[in-house]
Amino acid sequence: MNLIKQLLLVLTLANFASGCVSSGKYENLEKKNADTEAQAESLKMQLVATQNKINELNKKLGVTESEKTQLEGSMAEMQTALEQLKKRKLETEKRLNEFKELTSKFSKLVSSGKLSVKMIQGRMTVALSTDILFGSGSAKLSAEGTKALKEVTQLLKSLEGRKYQVEGHTDNLPIKSEVFPSNWELASARSISVVKTMIDAGLPAAQVSAASFADTLPIVDNTTPEGKKQNRRISIVIVPDLSDLPGNDEIEKMVSATAE
Repeated sequence: MNLIKQLLLVLTLANFASGCVSSGKYENLEKKNADTEAQAESLKMQLVATQNKINELNKKLGVTESEKTQLEGSMAEMQTALEQLKKRKLETEKRLNEFKELTSKFSKLVSSGKLSVKMIQGRMTVALSTDILFGSGSAKLSAEGTKALKEVTQLLKSLEGRKYQVEGHTDNLPIKSEVFPSNWELASARSISVVKTMIDAGLPAAQVSAASFADTLPIVDNTTPEGKKQNRRISIVIVPDLSDLPGNDEIEKMVSATAE
């Protein structure tokens, strides 16, 4: 009996000890689990904070992309404007060189007082006094005028590919005759006489035309005899080539599209 009691006592103690160990392990696991949950919660909070930062950065990035797009657009516009300025500069330099060339070619006639080379209303113009070319109230060229025009024509022919408009101008004294009812007819007849002489001198007819302005475009005041003399003139205008101007291609396309 004593032996049996001893065995029972040993088993009881063993079970008790076993129970104590199991309880300790459970508490450790609980602690580890609590620590893990705490770490998980901490990581979750960090993740939320990180996501918020990402969202803020994305918003900032979105603003930056928008600003970048606007900046690129502005740069493109500035580049286009710069190209147009370059074209205009080249065109200006081209016209300046042409004017210098024209002045150089006519220097002898300019020095003799037979004509002048000017820029009038943005157009290169060779101006000849009608007092040299015609008699008073007449549209018939004088011998001196014919000679001067032939010399001018030979110089103009050397400017390749150019077209000319011959303009007749009078002073403000009205004329009224059977042949010329007004200054319009006189100026017109004189410009046509000049055109015919230039064609006879070898200038292709397709490169020259005639126009009349009567007394509508004086270059100086008509209140003095000298002023009236300057306004009585034949102007040979070098017709601008508009195809050289910036934007001409776009204008031609627009006109073509409208006509279709």
